[in-house]
Amino acid sequence: MEEIEIASWLTLDAIKNAAEVIETVGDLQTGHCKAVFCEIEDDYLELCYSDSASNYIRRYEDKDEFETALAKRKEEEGEAKYEENPGYKDEDFAENGEEEENLEISDEPENI
Repeated sequence: MEEIEIASWLTLDAIKNAAEVIETVGDLQTGHCKAVFCEIEDDYLELCYSDSASNYIRRYEDKDEFETALAKRKEEEGEAKYEENPGYKDEDFAENGEEEENLEISDEPENI
């Protein structure tokens, strides 16, 4: 394994966009780092984005070492179910008919 420190997330993004992403572990919204495991030709890479430490790229010698590192990272960070675009569910916006029946709309101002 080789490791190179990277100063910019833009550099990591450029590499990620050129690679085939295998899996992403962690989330910068809920934690302090995110690791993107990807492959470019015969190179197995881990791109580590961090908001509290150095960003880095790790290059693994072979697929076995890569898969071992991925499993270890999942164990450290924990796995969370990820939905690509969860959207909204109908029940989130279900209207309650009882509340609407009690509402009255009037052009006259209310006197209190």
